[in-house]
Amino acid sequence: MDRVRIGLIGAGGIASRHVGDLLQFEDVIIAAVADPALERAEAQAARCGAKVYTNPDEMLDRETLDALYICVPPFAHGPVEMAALEHKLPFFVEKPLACDWATAVQIDQEITKRNLVTAVGYHWRYLDITEEAQALLAKAPARLALGYWLDSTPPPTWWRHEQQSGGQMVEQTTHIFDLARLLLGEVTQLYATGSRLEREAFPDADVADVSVATLNFASGAVGTMASTCLLHWPHRIGLHLFCDGLAIELTEFDIMVDVGRGRPVRRAEGDPFVREDRTFIDAVQGKPNQIRASYAEALKTHRLTTAAAQSLREARVVDRQELSLAK
Repeated sequence: MDRVRIGLIGAGGIASRHVGDLLQFEDVIIAAVADPALERAEAQAARCGAKVYTNPDEMLDRETLDALYICVPPFAHGPVEMAALEHKLPFFVEKPLACDWATAVQIDQEITKRNLVTAVGYHWRYLDITEEAQALLAKAPARLALGYWLDSTPPPTWWRHEQQSGGQMVEQTTHIFDLARLLLGEVTQLYATGSRLEREAFPDADVADVSVATLNFASGAVGTMASTCLLHWPHRIGLHLFCDGLAIELTEFDIMVDVGRGRPVRRAEGDPFVREDRTFIDAVQGKPNQIRASYAEALKTHRLTTAAAQSLREARVVDRQELSLAK
């Protein structure tokens, strides 16, 4: 196809970021935008001359599209993807895949039946500094991983309710869980704990405001993932790795490689969002598929984060059998 006609479902902040990227591509047309909030849909559509809908099913029935971008809150996943699959449309979906495990598994099963191109928004995989870390770890594998998402409470009201967001590990720290999987391999056992205190600013919140997950990797490495939403700023978000004679600190913006001769920091180059969007469009066009996080790959990370949330709720270890992708 010469130009890919895109439909956008969900017109919030992350959708806006993708629209900005897609508008740079001469071989892409954003044809339609659907969001229950009409003003939000109109704002995004005005940027690209797209048609506006408040009902995604209506958009899918009326528009001739080549692919979809699905940028909806965690609790809204399921019906949207199923509708996309019924129309046999490739789709890019933002993380997390859902609030729960079962919804994502059902979607994955339908994707497998149709063999459609999919991509998930784990943009840290497209960072050049992540590639640098992979090259370093190929020579000196990581034995200890310390992950962090120490940040503020996001504004949307749905975020602070576990049944709507999945909790912080599922909704935010998932990026760091995914990075750890990419760089250290699969997890065979985990245990998570956490707690919540009453906060005057968020009296209705029920998500844990502090949590820690301890991970055992098949390689023999061990790790922890620490999360909090108690702060008013992003204090630390990233992954620290420790190897034989090597320490690496990765954030979304830079890498520090320590071999005992100081702490040199290199800034990331290029835009990982642009890279992931370009890669998806290329795959939809039938070019070599270079997508780094397909739905099936992202499902493995989602299994990890939903298992961590389950471990926190039930105060127990989740073992290898439960962490498997048995449907």
